[in-house]
Amino acid sequence: MAKSNFTRRGLMRTGALGGAALATPTLFTSRVWAEAHTGFTNAPPGDTVTLGFNVPQSGPYADEGADELRAFELAVEHLNGEGDGGMLQTFSSKVLDGTGIMGKRVEFVTGDTQTKSDAARASARSMIEKDGAIMVSGGSSSGVAVAVQALCQEAGVIFMAGLTHANDTTGKDKKANGFRHFFNSYMSGAALAPILAAQYGNDRKAYHLTADYNWGYTTEQAVRESTEALGWETVNTVLTPLTQTDFSSYIAPVLQSEADVLVLNHYGGNMVNSLTNAVQFGLRSRQANGKQFEIVVPLYSELMARGAGENIAGILGSQNWDWKLENQLGERYLGTNAFVQSFGNKYGFPPSQAAHTCYVQTLLYADAVTRAGSFNPCAVDEALSGFEFDGMGNGPTLYRADDHQCFKDVVVVRGKENPENEFDLVEIVEVTPVDQVTYAPDHPQFAGGSLGECNPGA
Repeated sequence: MAKSNFTRRGLMRTGALGGAALATPTLFTSRVWAEAHTGFTNAPPGDTVTLGFNVPQSGPYADEGADELRAFELAVEHLNGEGDGGMLQTFSSKVLDGTGIMGKRVEFVTGDTQTKSDAARASARSMIEKDGAIMVSGGSSSGVAVAVQALCQEAGVIFMAGLTHANDTTGKDKKANGFRHFFNSYMSGAALAPILAAQYGNDRKAYHLTADYNWGYTTEQAVRESTEALGWETVNTVLTPLTQTDFSSYIAPVLQSEADVLVLNHYGGNMVNSLTNAVQFGLRSRQANGKQFEIVVPLYSELMARGAGENIAGILGSQNWDWKLENQLGERYLGTNAFVQSFGNKYGFPPSQAAHTCYVQTLLYADAVTRAGSFNPCAVDEALSGFEFDGMGNGPTLYRADDHQCFKDVVVVRGKENPENEFDLVEIVEVTPVDQVTYAPDHPQFAGGSLGECNPGA
């Protein structure tokens, strides 16, 4: 495995051990990099290159993290010419040939973010400092993604964001060394609102329970503003701790409010628990304001549906991707079946959207390096910024240069009333065209911050 010569002692001299906040550019000094590398951070000197996969292996998003690791392992196998090649066969770019990345065999290290920003930073720092990781990917929390993206920007390595949905990741906290394939809160609101209005009416009163961190805030804002523009009224918004497991005390007040819709801006285990509590309180069978009470989960996945069981039936939400896309909607979503087959053959069940985006991000990084002819982060930045591609399961996709956000169609789903098996729990209601979810780089929900310049670390 490729190792960095960057020492623990070097870190101590900069005072940046543990979960210390990033305060100054002296965390990764030019002198230290120059001692170990020529030109840019962790330039791979031998016949291997090391990638760092930093995911929640514990905490409320651990199920997502486990599926991300499965996908990362599969991507590495395909890059190294093992297995059936998966999406290398369908990707519109044809430079990856199964010989690693630029002839270097791909190796990887893993870490546990614990769904905590400090733990995620410490893990990513170890990958860069100890293991010589030249790219870091992963995460299932936007708080984690923002923290690790900032670290990678300062360290001079590329961050290929995994599952992160908050607007902030490619909004006020965007970085030139960071790239996001996953969609965001604004896109969920833009895709969901018209369908919510069509199915539930324009005169609804919504009560929001929101995870108390940046993903929750931007998702609540996006859904609230999109639905209010179509006539909905927001009667209350309440923040809930990310560590919460029993949401009974938050659900009870909903019964005393004027609401006839509960919006759960929760993800992972939080969503499974809050939805279960809502059903236990009888909200699914409740009448309010002369209407059937409804529950909406703006972002969810097959993994979460599995955890929620029969409680997910009829619940509307959005996804970045679904494993049934190509079978149901045809060649526009080419690549989906290739990935599902590879993943299913290896693990025995279909991949989640978390797995999909992490697999795709790994291939996109390898492709950018190969097209650029260099592992230098600034060369990767140039190769990915404004890159248009297809064959990765989402239809035609653009990595916008302005903010390093991918733009593609958004999938609106609903929990199945009568699922045929435990892996087919959601049905595709509509795929919202990319034009309907595209916004200007200076949109108010993405205000502040600056992409800045790429940092090669040297």
